[in-house]
Amino acid sequence: MTDNENSLERAILGEVPLFSAADVAEESGISLDETRRLWRALGFPEHGNERAFTSADVGAVATVVDAIDAGLFDLDLAVNLTRGVGQTMARLADWEVGALVHRVEELEAGDQATGTRVGSALRMIEDLSEPFESLLIYAWRRHLAAAVVRMQAMSASEEDLHTTRVSVGFADIVSFTALSNEISREKVGDLVELFESRCADVIATQRGRVIKSLGDSVLFVNDDPIAAYDTAEGIINVIGRDSRMPDVRVGLASGSVIMRLGDVFGPPVNMAARLTAVARRNRIIIDAATAALLPVDQFETRRLPARPVRGFGLVEPVAVRRH
Repeated sequence: MTDNENSLERAILGEVPLFSAADVAEESGISLDETRRLWRALGFPEHGNERAFTSADVGAVATVVDAIDAGLFDLDLAVNLTRGVGQTMARLADWEVGALVHRVEELEAGDQATGTRVGSALRMIEDLSEPFESLLIYAWRRHLAAAVVRMQAMSASEEDLHTTRVSVGFADIVSFTALSNEISREKVGDLVELFESRCADVIATQRGRVIKSLGDSVLFVNDDPIAAYDTAEGIINVIGRDSRMPDVRVGLASGSVIMRLGDVFGPPVNMAARLTAVARRNRIIIDAATAALLPVDQFETRRLPARPVRGFGLVEPVAVRRH
């Protein structure tokens, strides 16, 4: 690691690494294997006997151990929670750095230049750390409250709190691979960012949730099938009907899904994804289950010829539009 990289890392961590994994285990009161398991779950490689850990790392492991000792959860659940935090924070960190790197370039090109990009980055870290950490806690509490409300609603009608009935949507950019070979990497990045942000805005407006973004596609869920249709239509309006954006296809499927670790699993998820291959450009295709849930006085549905769908055999997709 270069001196510049060391200075950035230490500025972010706020201290110098002093402990090995064995030291962390001894200080925290758990075995070395358990310590390494938690570290891997957070998303980092092992460091052998290297002194790569700080007192904050020791404190974090000790906090988990205290919670286990208090009976709040066992080690397996602690590892699952740690993995969720690690994956979420890894993506957030990459997103943050990618967004701020342009600001660092602007600072170095302007009156506030420090002479090096590292200098500007260090200054941004110093100025941004405290307010951004406060924002993280605020956003976590907001999303935790929303998740608890959803869980309460599920418990009123479902015996299994991990299973619920939803409408699943899958929005997919048409011919993305060919498109990405025709434009620069920077423009591909800008396109993906704009696609994801526009989709996320529409999904939030219709009270849905983004489950995952895969670059050229977005998976979302809505509790209400009408809202799911409105979400799909909204995505087509802001993506496919914008002449500066590529065409898009959306598939909708409804039914029971399993919700685990921030993801959803089940036949409706797979069906929604498969239906995008059937949909015409800037059109919505739904399955029979979703069609049965849409009010006939508001929607016109038309069964399409049966065709083989991978994993489902012969399926009759349904075209849909509002009256």
